[in-house]
Amino acid sequence: MGSIRHVWVFHIFSLLLLSSRNYSSQLDVECLKSLKQSMNDTGGSLFELWNFENTTDGFICNFNGVECWHDGENRVLNLHLSNMGLVGEFPLGLENCTNLTGLDLSNNKLTGSLPADISKKIPYVTNLDLSFNNFTGEIPLNLSNCSFLNVVSLQHNSFTGSIPWELAALGRLTCIDVADNRLSGPIPSFNFSMVASSFANNSGLCGGPLEACTKSTKQIKTGVIIGFAIAGAIITFLIVAWIVYFILRNVNMKKKGKDLKDNEWVKNLKGVQGAKVSMFDGSISKMKLSGLIAATNAFSKENIVGTGRAGTVYKATLPDGTHFAVKRLQNTHDSETQFLAEMSTLGCVRHLNLVPLLGFCMAKKERLLVYKHMPNGSLYDKLHPTDSGGKLLDWPSRLKISIGAAKGLAWLHHSCNPRILHRNISSKCILLEYDYEPKISDFGLARLMNPIDSHLSTFVNGEFGDLGYVAPEYARTLVATPKGDVYSFGVVLLELVTGEKPTDVSIAPESFRGSLVDWITYLSNSSLIQDAIDKALIGKGYDTELLQVLKVACSCVLSVPKERPTMFEVYQLLRAIELTIILALMMIQ
Repeated sequence: MGSIRHVWVFHIFSLLLLSSRNYSSQLDVECLKSLKQSMNDTGGSLFELWNFENTTDGFICNFNGVECWHDGENRVLNLHLSNMGLVGEFPLGLENCTNLTGLDLSNNKLTGSLPADISKKIPYVTNLDLSFNNFTGEIPLNLSNCSFLNVVSLQHNSFTGSIPWELAALGRLTCIDVADNRLSGPIPSFNFSMVASSFANNSGLCGGPLEACTKSTKQIKTGVIIGFAIAGAIITFLIVAWIVYFILRNVNMKKKGKDLKDNEWVKNLKGVQGAKVSMFDGSISKMKLSGLIAATNAFSKENIVGTGRAGTVYKATLPDGTHFAVKRLQNTHDSETQFLAEMSTLGCVRHLNLVPLLGFCMAKKERLLVYKHMPNGSLYDKLHPTDSGGKLLDWPSRLKISIGAAKGLAWLHHSCNPRILHRNISSKCILLEYDYEPKISDFGLARLMNPIDSHLSTFVNGEFGDLGYVAPEYARTLVATPKGDVYSFGVVLLELVTGEKPTDVSIAPESFRGSLVDWITYLSNSSLIQDAIDKALIGKGYDTELLQVLKVACSCVLSVPKERPTMFEVYQLLRAIELTIILALMMIQ
């Protein structure tokens, strides 16, 4: 039985990743097609053998000059196109070879300038050889964003201008050859041993391994001018510092006034503090608005435990020591009838993995919701603690949280009546009980934020959710769907496995500007997906389960919505991983 279950889980994961691999392979095929169309093959020894009528897996790996990552897989690793008689300009279609690490176009007849955004065309290239062509223009400054470069060969062309100083900051660079060009100016201080032959025959280059740059009379005059400029800058700095001091003092005074103003809404409730707090749950005795104000110390800033798109959450403490949470909704324009209708629906929604709504209060234009207090805060705070000494979650706890949260969201999608789309899933809205049992909050509030919405699946006012969690199709369609929630939950799974934030990937190179999903996609396409796993979790007996959950997450964040699983399928996959662990432990015992 155990072996059958393992085989079943393996096949499920294989099918989920198949579509993303096929998409990447098709891009590489389009890359080579574009290269063939943009160049003339005067030598006749290259393109006549590039036959695109063949559609078998790995057919491009048999092309002359093409080296693939793996035989039988259409993913280009290196292009060796030296001395092929190619005529044309730098092939812009290379950006579709998303896995390319080596590019050799040397000894051809290529002309024109290099693209200004060359790092977008060949972002992961380690060896770049464009020597012995007739490229013109300046060496693009953007080349310094190709952070994986080891070797750059640009000799025997017609490049002009200076060598960008930013290239010296490339930490992996071990060799650069720009001999036989028309370059000028000082040579940057590279972090490797430079030889004169790599910079020879550029009449305007100086410094480094060549002769030192000499100072002319003009340069001396320039030094005097610079000296006066520095003195002027110092005087200007002192004046600006004096102005900034007074501005900051005024800002601090305004900030103090703003803090008081932020709390004015409580003062405006003075005449309605006897308003009733309607309760759905008997765990808290009947109270009035005045009781909420007292329990939150007049909704003081010190009692804020969370802020989000839906509103601000305050910790409330009753005289008997009981804690609960009060959310003040913001930007609501619903009528009293609409609000009461929504409350009657949400008040009946009960599930183990949902934060229960205990009650609500309406006072003038204010809408206050009373929830059960979650003592361990949000999943986001546990995964990304601001305190460096904070205790990190172990893998069993993370797996438990992922399964419970998936179960709650699947219930909202498939079993709740009426069915509810969350629309704003993130690790911030997954709260944790004492035993780390996860509970999803803020479900059903999207309709309160957008009362114009007459259909459960329509987004209005551009409200898409937190950055990094939003499904890519939302910006195009403005329509929320269950698959959009699945995408957002997939990002949460990536957080659990990698320990990284959705929009700030600390383990990626400094030049990387993408999201966590972009980074995972790159690693997956490069067969380096295992490098994404949180280093604090590796080697503790969970490596197989970590990789399996990572594959589930990858299936959730596929760019095409219909290729993503449903939330019920996600829950089943995560539950299957847990069952395999349990079965393995039973077999050991």
